Amino acid sequence: MNHSRILMTLAALSIATPLLAAGPATTACPQHFAAGQPPQIVKAKLRPKTRELCFEAFATLHSGLSRTPLYSAEHLTRPNLESARQLPRKDSFHAEDRLPEGERAELSDYARSGYDRGHMAPNADMPTRSAQAESFSLANMVPQLHENNAGVWAGIEAAMRQLARDEGELYVVSGPAFIGTDLKQIGHVLVPTHLWKVVYSPKQQRAGAYLIENGTRQDWRALSVAELEKLTGIAPLPALSQQQREAGMTLPDPAAPQHDRKPKSAPPREDSTLEELSRALLALLNKLIRF
Repeated sequence: MNHSRILMTLAALSIATPLLAAGPATTACPQHFAAGQPPQIVKAKLRPKTRELCFEAFATLHSGLSRTPLYSAEHLTRPNLESARQLPRKDSFHAEDRLPEGERAELSDYARSGYDRGHMAPNADMPTRSAQAESFSLANMVPQLHENNAGVWAGIEAAMRQLARDEGELYVVSGPAFIGTDLKQIGHVLVPTHLWKVVYSPKQQRAGAYLIENGTRQDWRALSVAELEKLTGIAPLPALSQQQREAGMTLPDPAAPQHDRKPKSAPPREDSTLEELSRALLALLNKLIRF
């Protein structure tokens, strides 16, 4: 399929089409999904050339049309995030060799494009070095403007980590949206117009979604899961009831300060330093007296 046909195909996906009832989905890695059920693709035109990829700490449904993930899903837990916080970042971007060459992104697609290789499942969520390396697969990436990737998107990712630490666990699904007919392409890879992140809190029994434009603005919208389904044609949390998908939840503000850095040791107190000097002087005097 040539570039113009890819653009026409993806443009057609953004035109209002009826959402078709998807049958029960199966997965080889249920541990990454709420109730073990993966997202369902309810818009038929999104389904061709999709392949599930299971990784150590997340799962991805990859599209050979856009050469991006349609979603990446994670089960965030407090212990895994504490491990991840101690792990320095080590970049290892690479093409996904489990995908056919004619369907996958290559490093050359992103080279000098002006776009970041934006993680859907973030590197900072990964609890081990091997999981971190897997997160740099281009099957987990979308073209993302740097101001967006390092700005509001990074804030949303940090907010999810903090909420997962506070509550103990979260289920998170992230993905791109291709809305409208004026779609861009870098190399063979489609550039999303928007990005979204869905969160389900088992503690609250509630779910909600962030939606942002893939641009330089730093604002965001809060949606219910049901609203996001209609917009994207993807049902990210099929295990939830219709009431839960429609209710929404209060989402953390990604612009608020986040405690997402490695803990730093506190500087020594002045009074404790003086006490240590006093003890040293006394010990020296005792030695002199004994001499």
